[in-house]
Amino acid sequence: MLASYIDQAMVLALYEISEDDQTYWGEIPSLQGVWVNHQTLEGCRWKLREALSDWLALRLHLGLTIPVNAGIISELKV
Repeated sequence: MLASYIDQAMVLALYEISEDDQTYWGEIPSLQGVWVNHQTLEGCRWKLREALSDWLALRLHLGLTIPVNAGIISELKV
């Protein structure tokens, strides 16, 4: 169930390249605090998935809710 949630959230990811230092910025806008910066697009994708996984683990550990809206259709019950 968590893997499905992560896969669906990653579909919502947005990426930009910084004109200043040519690094990539990635974020999932509907999930506050899930963003990364990396030198390559593939690295940015990898790090964003890792950041999302860590974000979910922290929220579960703290007993916080996991959003099931904003385009993420998995129903995650804790």
